[in-house]
Amino acid sequence: MENSNISAKWRNITISGRVASGATTLFNKLRQELAPQGWKFFSGGEFMREYAIKHNLISSEDTSHHKATVYSDEFDIEVDGMMKKRLSEEENLVIEADLAGFNAKGIDGVLKILLICDDALRIDRIVNRDNVTIEEAKKHIREREEENIKKWRRLYGEYDFWDLKYYDLVIDTYKNSPQETVDLVFRSLEGKL
Repeated sequence: MENSNISAKWRNITISGRVASGATTLFNKLRQELAPQGWKFFSGGEFMREYAIKHNLISSEDTSHHKATVYSDEFDIEVDGMMKKRLSEEENLVIEADLAGFNAKGIDGVLKILLICDDALRIDRIVNRDNVTIEEAKKHIREREEENIKKWRRLYGEYDFWDLKYYDLVIDTYKNSPQETVDLVFRSLEGKL
């Protein structure tokens, strides 16, 4: 997709979704398409993982995705604030993070994407990605989401962080393949959705 095809309405993109909804896959596919045109990319998950390993909060050998509770409240607030600032001040930026879309509410020019997916498929993705049993995947998703939401509500208030009202584009990754998901994003960027 050429930058000239992007509607003047959008200058930045956020990608959010629950565990194993396909946010990282979409982020990486958009990076392949848009990075050659000068777009910048920031993955909250990658950033937080690198920080957690550097500060011995998790082991570099741990292949599972960790919970937001391994970080201090102050650090979470600082990182979320940094992402908001970048979305307000920069252009041609894609941010993928659990709360990126929620935190971008009220910032003009940000295409806020929410990925949703059937729970059974999310469990299957975790089983295959992390090489765990179905029961371990269910437990991982449940514990991670419960602990993260509890922390976020303590920090930001009693919100449903994936309420559709916070997002401009909602894509079901159970019904749409990774390429179809990218195509829907591009159609939205072009003002065709």
